[in-house]
Amino acid sequence: MKIEATLQNRSNGQCELCQSTRSLAVFQVEPVEQLDVESCVFLCETCRNQINDKELTEPNHWRCLNDSMWSEVPGVKVLAWRLLTRLSSEGWPRDLLDMMYLEEDQLEWAKATGEGKAGVFYTDCYGAKLNAGDTVTLVKNLKVKGGGFTAKQGTAVRNISLVQDNVAQIEGKVESQRIVILTEYVKKSHG
Repeated sequence: MKIEATLQNRSNGQCELCQSTRSLAVFQVEPVEQLDVESCVFLCETCRNQINDKELTEPNHWRCLNDSMWSEVPGVKVLAWRLLTRLSSEGWPRDLLDMMYLEEDQLEWAKATGEGKAGVFYTDCYGAKLNAGDTVTLVKNLKVKGGGFTAKQGTAVRNISLVQDNVAQIEGKVESQRIVILTEYVKKSHG
């Protein structure tokens, strides 16, 4: 039996991620060591396009991962992990990632394309993305080591910088002193 026929049978003629029945085709889950039904999934055109081009990603389309992440098909689980990782700045995908379980070899496969690294960015305590130049507010009192003072909860820190190679830290001025602050102790200020 050809791979396409096997996948169509396995998926009941539906996209294995979103359950659409339109424009279905075989999709190889990279990297592929051996082309077989385990390394391929049956996907609709919308899913294929959004997987291949991050610019086309529509977060609400991927709410379907709430169901497909539980698939017994390794390729489907790997794609679900990659997409949830890509979308983790949205908040809800992070909750799903926390619930998801992949076998060690599946997790290696999922990380093989670098998707997990590409989705790494600076976030505040609520998961909002932080950028250089943003203003944040401290969510707790912080004793400043070597500064001899405590930065009070509610203090606004303007024009932050991102600490290179450490997404858990930012820099900013508090009481005229430049300090390093853990991102888990700040929330992004809007407006």
